[in-house]
Amino acid sequence: MLRLTTLPDICRCKWFTSKVNPEVCSPAGFCRDCASLGKHLTFGYLESRDARAAVESLSQLVPGERIGAIGCSLGGAAIILGEEPLRVDAVVLEAVYPTIAEAVANRVRMRLGSLSDILTPALLAQLDWRLGITPDDLRPLEKIQSLHSPVLVIAGAEDKHTLLAESKRLFDAASEPKEFWVIEGAAHVDFYAFAREAYAQRILSFFEKYLRSNTN
Repeated sequence: MLRLTTLPDICRCKWFTSKVNPEVCSPAGFCRDCASLGKHLTFGYLESRDARAAVESLSQLVPGERIGAIGCSLGGAAIILGEEPLRVDAVVLEAVYPTIAEAVANRVRMRLGSLSDILTPALLAQLDWRLGITPDDLRPLEKIQSLHSPVLVIAGAEDKHTLLAESKRLFDAASEPKEFWVIEGAAHVDFYAFAREAYAQRILSFFEKYLRSNTN
């Protein structure tokens, strides 16, 4: 299992495989972990290389084992935005933005209201000269169908960073097989901490189905 999440200046990942007892969100349940440090956060674009490297490393450690990935927020974008599909057997995406334009607009709107319409284009214009990427590079909505693995998309009903409707659009764009789960009352938070028992049950069920079974 590969778990990717993001903090302001670090992209962390934790993983285990189908050999390991999959207590997916407890730190004690992961058998490896790593951190990707850099001067700039690229909203999942360059972080996708770390996701690919982690999967390749895990594949070498346990050849032949099935691998699952959990991507939280920008960590989920890192799973989707790679130059080629991440070679895993099941994916969970939590509160992942569909496009960077919507992600920025939502965050500005939360703080400055209608000024978002003016400020969002100005902020997006800085991506190229600051990071060497464009808004077109940061559109998980258009890349998710390239994931050739089962997908579980999880959304918080009260999330203002990634709106419920945006998560539903991401889900709609994904290829089958896929599942969609809305956590009532949850904002842009750690879903495991918010709904521990329900989260563990849903995640374990999903990965038991696709990592332990003999069918895809």
